[in-house]
Parts: sequence; structure tokens; C-alpha cells
Amino acid sequence: MQVRRISAEERLSHSFPLQAYAFEQSPAPAANTDRWRAYLPYNEGNRTLVAEDGDTALAAATAIPMRQNVRGQMLAMAGIAGVATHPLARRQGHVRTLLITLLGEMREEGHSVSVLYPFRPSFYARFGYVTLPKRRTVSFAPADLGDLNRADLPGEVTWERMSAGYDTYREFMLRLARERHGLALFPDYRDARLRDDDERWLVTARLDGTVIGAAAYKVTGYNGELEVDDLLVTTPLGRLLLLRFFARHVDQVSRVVAGLPADELPELWGTDLQVTVEGHTTIPTGNAPMARVLSIQALAGLTVGPGRVTVEIVDDPFLEGAFTLDGRGGALEVTAGGESTAALSAAGLSALVYGVLDPEELPLRGLGAVPADAARELRALFPRLVPHVVADF
Repeated sequence: MQVRRISAEERLSHSFPLQAYAFEQSPAPAANTDRWRAYLPYNEGNRTLVAEDGDTALAAATAIPMRQNVRGQMLAMAGIAGVATHPLARRQGHVRTLLITLLGEMREEGHSVSVLYPFRPSFYARFGYVTLPKRRTVSFAPADLGDLNRADLPGEVTWERMSAGYDTYREFMLRLARERHGLALFPDYRDARLRDDDERWLVTARLDGTVIGAAAYKVTGYNGELEVDDLLVTTPLGRLLLLRFFARHVDQVSRVVAGLPADELPELWGTDLQVTVEGHTTIPTGNAPMARVLSIQALAGLTVGPGRVTVEIVDDPFLEGAFTLDGRGGALEVTAGGESTAALSAAGLSALVYGVLDPEELPLRGLGAVPADAARELRALFPRLVPHVVADF
């Protein structure tokens, strides 16, 4: 068995068939090859590794070079996708070999964090990943927003096909990513599929020419649902302008269903608004995203609190060692070495960096040994935050 990086054309015969067998209805129709070939341009910059025996691909895994806001800094991120194994080669360690190799290569190229959507979270927890909050969905009847139709709001709303408004949408996402912890962005070549497929409407809210809210959506049918991918806003006014637009579909759709960050509170959007907010996780098709840190040194400069502590990272091929973390200047300083006062797994460190667990929880979850004094410093360094990962890959 050997591991190698395959070319774009080889994806048609090596990785795409494995992914189709693992994640789609099978046997796949012959027409799938044409569909896969049309998909190749949106994979051009991806790194795909396969484990193979002769000409037979035993397993495949792909890394998408992305960017993610982590505590105010845009970091290079490896989005892991397309992890699949030949049915006769499963449970033989091929995926483990591929992941360690793939993450190592991405780390060497400067990718300091990684995010994926797992088929089973416990499997990827062994590789240092920790679960992040899953985006919620809000559902409501447009009639409940009737008062907004009479509201005198500044600003304006633009409505167009995604193909026409894509550049505006992309520019808004780039700006939003610089402001929102956890938000991840596809590279240009991958995100362009949203424009080229042109399967969404785009509504944007503006104030004095500046976009303050955007929503990509589709309508399932008359008296059906208006499905919004994600309700993305930078101001309360942006949200109200978008909601008023949805309210004007009262005689067309029965419900509006929208994705939103886990810390959003739709029950506060209106006085008589009846909403259902849901966040489901299911194995294997509906799990929350997971993330991990690949390089501690690359975290230098993150916006953190005034703590200082030396930690030892254990049992990880990318992070192992002792590091002093100092946030007393407002930006994280990382120094190798020092006498550690706490031991953390890669998942434990990642949970703190992404703001999803308190230091006191780590020993209870088997993610480290953290005495009370070290917990206080780590809590000061890494205050709790709610990351919002929009991209689903």
C-alpha cells in the first residue's frame, strides 16, 4: 500500500467513485462520470490523497484550502472532506494513515487549523478534533411579521439571481468573516459553484450603499417554504430589512426556514412572532462540525484575555511539547518551552482556542489535567465564545 497525491483527472477514477459509494445512492449511473467531470473545476486547488494497492484506490481524503476567523484572526484552514474507503479495505487503518499524512502536509504549507463534518464524531476525536456548535434553523410564518410591512425603516433591499449578485455576496462574506469568530470561507474556485449553479435567489439589505445583510434562498413551491441558507447580518437593521422582505411572501409561502448562528435569539425579533428554533445532530448525516489546531505557534496574535500559563500538549504528532501562552498584552504570545502547570490533549487545546469548553470541563472529558490555578489562567486567556461555521463541505 502506498499513499500519493492524485491529479485532478485521477479524481474521476480514484476518489470520486469511493465518495459516491460511501455517500450517495449506488450503484452509480454511468452518467455520474459526466457529473464528476463538470465538478472538477471546483476541486482544482484541493489536495487529494489516496491509499492504493497497485491500480486500486483503497481510501481517499481531501483537504480544501480555506480561511477561518479564529478569535479575530483570519487563519489558513484545512477543510477535510471526501474521506472514504473501499468496502473491501475498511477497518485496516488506511484512513488513519491518510489523515495524518494529509494534515501534516497542510500544516507544512501553513494551515494552522482544520475543520470537518464527521460521519462519527468519536472517530475524529482520536485525531484531536473537538465538536463546535451546530448552526440552528428558525422557522416562522411570514404573517407573524406583518407589522414590519408598515415599519418606516431606513435603507433598501435588492433582489436578484445569485449569478447576478454573486460578487456582492462574496464581498460581503469576506467582510463578515473578518468580524465573526468561527466563520470559514471557501477558496474562490470552490465558492464559484454557488454562482455557476445559479440555484438561489439573493436578497441583500443596504444602508447608504453598504451591505448590512444578505440571504441566499430558494422557494420550494406555492404554499411551501422559503428556505434561507443562512441569515447573515452585521446590524439589527440589516436583519429587520431582510425579515420585512420575507414578510411580503405571506400569500406565497407558509413558512420561512432559515439557518442562523447558535447564539442567535429569534424569539426576540418581534413581539408576536411565533418561532421554532431547532438544532439537531444525527449520526452519520447530521453531525455538528469539528475543529482542531494544527500549529500552536501560528496562534500568536489571537485576541485573548490577560492570562499566562505554560501547558504541555501530549500525544499529538503536530502539537506535542511545552508552550508558554501569554495574553497579558491583549494579543497571544507563544513561546516554546517552560515548566508546564497543565497537560492538554490536542482536542483540549482546540476546545479552549475555539471557546467551546471551560478549562474545568477538560479533565471531566478526558481532554487534559488542569489544576485550579491553571484553569483560572486558561479561562482568562480564552473566554468562552460561540463559533459560527457557515460553510458545509
